[in-house]
Amino acid sequence: MELYPLKFTPILKERLWGGTRLGTDLDKPVQGDRVGESWELSGVPGDVSVVANGPYRGRTLEELIAAYPKALLGNAVLARFGTDFPILIKFIDAREDLSIQLHPGDELARKRHSSFGKTEMWYIMGADPGSELIIGFNRDVSRKEYQEALDSGRLLELLNYEPVGEGDTFFINSGKIHAIGGGILLAEIQQSSDVTYRVYDFDRRDAGGNLRELHTDMALDAMDYNKRDDFRIDYNRKKNRENTMVDSAYFRTSYLELDTSLTREFHSQESFRAYVCVGGSASLELGTHSVPIQRGETVLVPAAAAGLRIVTGKCRLLEVTL
Repeated sequence: MELYPLKFTPILKERLWGGTRLGTDLDKPVQGDRVGESWELSGVPGDVSVVANGPYRGRTLEELIAAYPKALLGNAVLARFGTDFPILIKFIDAREDLSIQLHPGDELARKRHSSFGKTEMWYIMGADPGSELIIGFNRDVSRKEYQEALDSGRLLELLNYEPVGEGDTFFINSGKIHAIGGGILLAEIQQSSDVTYRVYDFDRRDAGGNLRELHTDMALDAMDYNKRDDFRIDYNRKKNRENTMVDSAYFRTSYLELDTSLTREFHSQESFRAYVCVGGSASLELGTHSVPIQRGETVLVPAAAAGLRIVTGKCRLLEVTL
């Protein structure tokens, strides 16, 4: 495999709650005023990313994995996931509140949907004053209490609201009820799954005047009813070095804030690495290849790469690996 940082064509998704900031803030080719998601790196069937640069331009992530499984994914990823790409990276623009929802864990998702579960993390890239996330309950509740509150229109009284600002980071376990509030722009790193159980949608209607589907019954067995303050991630922001943010069973994410160039030496080639630029710009140098990256872009570095040179005067990156 020819080793270089791979960029992919964004997969844009219109959403009822979406806006225009993916275009105005992150320079995505947005058309219309309700684009809510830009899938940056995806192996989800039906939405597989296509390479946008270099010798493999026009080839899909799926095709590259089939041709170069070890070089692209790494032995540890292959042993655990086979040739299924295990993560999904996206940017989200919530002009309006998202529905209140949760995601099943691996066992339930596999049984019901033949899918991975969905554990995710959010990095806040921008937030209007007063913007909030909903994450979990504000106290322990029983399944009966939850059901009664949902049926009587009092669900919002049980939920925990979190104010946010740029740089805040959150880790959302499967089963945790949550919603992204209006006015928030964020980067999301998650398991490769598109399974969502929507439980409340503020009685909104789609363009056809229809209420969106709810999944209230399926959510009951998937939900964590306990109050857990385990979601806000405190992390170091020391410059020009790796700062661990999340180290989970599904992905590891580090924060890199650079005001000078940095060489990353990879002592293990067991996993690919993805870089999400959340501020500034840089060039990623690998062998004879130099690939620019700016705020709102994502690149994939194959597992076989022994290192990477990040050339910059100022940038902020999320480094994601398994």
